[in-house]
Amino acid sequence: MKIIKVGAMWCPACIVTNKYWKQIVSKYNEIEFIDYDIDMDEEKVKELNIGDTLPEIIIIENDNIIKKIIGEKKQIEIEKEIEEVLNEK
Repeated sequence: MKIIKVGAMWCPACIVTNKYWKQIVSKYNEIEFIDYDIDMDEEKVKELNIGDTLPEIIIIENDNIIKKIIGEKKQIEIEKEIEEVLNEK
């Protein structure tokens, strides 16, 4: 499983998410985490069909998008979404 976070340096909601993102990453050692900047990683982001609202967190299993978490969320909300996907496995 991997989780891709797409954000931007100019995005206020992304800045808030970045404040606790390392805590989330450290909590789930079995998951590969990838960070993309919508401006700096344009080619990689293009194939993910990112919408207008950032950040966008994409949970992927076997090259299939399982879930998208869109917009500013609290740390506990993101962790809950991750846990739900893990418990479905």
